Amino acid sequence: MNKNNLWSKNFTIITLGSAVSMLGNAMSGFGMGLLVLDYTNSVFLYSISMIVYALPKLVVPILAGPYLDRFSRRKVIYTLDFISAVIFLFLFMALSGNFFNYPLLLICSFVVGSIDSIYMVAYDSLYPNLVSKGNMSKAYSISSILYPFAACMVPIAAMVYERVGLAPIFLFNAISFLIAAIAETQIVVEEKHIDINKVQYDRKSYLTDFKNGIKYIMSEKGLLAITVYFAFIMMCDAPHNTLLMPYFKDTPALGVTLYTYVMGANVFGRLIGGMMHYRSSIPVQHKFKLALFVYVFTTLLTMSLLFLPVPLMIVNQFMMGILSVTSYNIRISSTQNHVPDEYRARFNSTFSIICNLGLIGGQLIAGVLGELLPIRNIVVMFAMISLMAIAFIMVPNRKHVAKIYNREV
Repeated sequence: MNKNNLWSKNFTIITLGSAVSMLGNAMSGFGMGLLVLDYTNSVFLYSISMIVYALPKLVVPILAGPYLDRFSRRKVIYTLDFISAVIFLFLFMALSGNFFNYPLLLICSFVVGSIDSIYMVAYDSLYPNLVSKGNMSKAYSISSILYPFAACMVPIAAMVYERVGLAPIFLFNAISFLIAAIAETQIVVEEKHIDINKVQYDRKSYLTDFKNGIKYIMSEKGLLAITVYFAFIMMCDAPHNTLLMPYFKDTPALGVTLYTYVMGANVFGRLIGGMMHYRSSIPVQHKFKLALFVYVFTTLLTMSLLFLPVPLMIVNQFMMGILSVTSYNIRISSTQNHVPDEYRARFNSTFSIICNLGLIGGQLIAGVLGELLPIRNIVVMFAMISLMAIAFIMVPNRKHVAKIYNREV
């Protein structure tokens, strides 16, 4: 395979399919939130719907991991996209036919949350097999651009909502998933993990695979350190992400409009960062050192953000966007390249759940402390914990982590 041929048929299909479905998801995520608020006029019921959507992410990925290391991830991906298309078409019909209700939305939220949980593990595990040799870092730079690109659809969704209502948003998402699913059926890839694990599959085999997945991660000191560290990072970033909007809203000199400018700078930084990584590569021998620098510097950026005047806040978040893409690119391209294909889904599912536990724990703590302490103090306190995680997790395990990071991908 040509090393420079990143845009193969398979990679083009998965990238365009992801872009289309992410655009639809960005609009429908915004739409579902508005739908709950419109029908219930209750922030509490809105938060319940978000929790119901998030709950499967704490259980479903690790349950799906062993299956995705046995069976075709490609078939799982397009099957889930077809199912998603049907669900959003049903929501469109329910809203258009005036038989929508809140319990129905909760059921759909739980199902969609479960589908998303399985899909992300399957997608992350299949994606490296669709990238030509030597192009992993460049491929993930493309992947990192899709999220901020999709975020640009939210203002469009707001305009659609104001002019014609929510129903067309769900129809658009149904069509998006249908297009993505049809395209994904055309992916042709040899899934070697199926042959490696091809034995009679029953409950005992599943439990054996489950245990072996945990044993594999525990035996890999570098992967274990990366997983635990990012769980701490998710926990420490949660107060910043959760309390930033209330801080801007409740500070007379700031306000929601300035919040959008500051966060917009972060999105723009991610776009620039993704393009930078697409056009150039990081020297292999310096990847771990660069990652360590990024971890420290982004923590300092978070710590200082709320003490800066607005123009410097915008600069701060622009730099944060670029560095966040750098962190993501180094981590995911290296770990996905390092983990054997037959263990990749189990690693990805375990990583996802542990990080989500850190995120939810951080959000809960932030919510409690937000009632007791100044928000700036909370952000600084968690940033200090983040620095301690670097000192006590990444630095002592630098040899093991460097073996994973410092490799040609």
